[in-house]
Amino acid sequence: MELRQLEYFVAVAEDANFTRAAERVHVSQSGVSAQIRQLERDLGAPLIDRSGRVATLTGAGAAALPHARAALAAAAAVRQAVDEVTGLLSGRIVVGMVTACTVTPLFDALAAFHLAHPGIEIALLEGNSDWLIERVRTGAADLALIGAAGAPPGGLDALTIVSEGLVAAVPPGHPLAGRGAATLAEVTGYPIVSLPAGTGVRAVFDQSCAAQGRRPDIALQATAPGAVADLAGRGLGVAILSETMAAGFSGQLTAVAIEDIVIPSLLALIWAPGKSPALRELLVHSRQAFTRRPPG
Repeated sequence: MELRQLEYFVAVAEDANFTRAAERVHVSQSGVSAQIRQLERDLGAPLIDRSGRVATLTGAGAAALPHARAALAAAAAVRQAVDEVTGLLSGRIVVGMVTACTVTPLFDALAAFHLAHPGIEIALLEGNSDWLIERVRTGAADLALIGAAGAPPGGLDALTIVSEGLVAAVPPGHPLAGRGAATLAEVTGYPIVSLPAGTGVRAVFDQSCAAQGRRPDIALQATAPGAVADLAGRGLGVAILSETMAAGFSGQLTAVAIEDIVIPSLLALIWAPGKSPALRELLVHSRQAFTRRPPG
């Protein structure tokens, strides 16, 4: 008795037709018929009644069917178990992260994963959020930490790490520095220093401006929040940052909430459905790391 014979038998039983069953298992009809006849000889009883136009189960076939299905399921479980073990012994996992975004819990997760599975190579990619999302969609990256506006990208699984508002970060002496909050109209009355298009923070800012019909003067752009803050600190414009980003420059800039921006800025881990064993393990470490300590 062979697993392929059981597979062919189940296919014929479910399709009630040798031709359709052969198409389903990608074998010729004669091949399917020959293997089932061999199975019947081995078992000493006919399993399929071929006398009518429709292939039906004999009494022996009906008794054998649930056990054949169970045997095939058990064989598939064996293969999956072996694949999961070998998948954690060697291989490669590609992780993307936003350029110049130092998120310590992600590094903690990578370190813990490497310690538990040293045979798996870890590769890091950096880029803006739009580029990273595309890498995950195409399979070029397994996991990515990205910024998003309002909600994670559709069609992907996600773990939201941070959901927060935007602030205008200004140096001492700036007209907005003494304000606890300001409107988008007030903020965009000044030159803006921002992250580039393709980042989550910029997407929130651009969408909010578009919703109000505002065309801000983007005086300068920089890929790193630190560079945006430094430029604003030198009086070259109002920095547009997330609350968490701005908190890192509290000694240099004053964060002023933009009260009428309602779209949240998200920091999220994203991955494609159908996780590999290695990715499942890395996600376990990531959830633990981000629970223990906030990003920053």
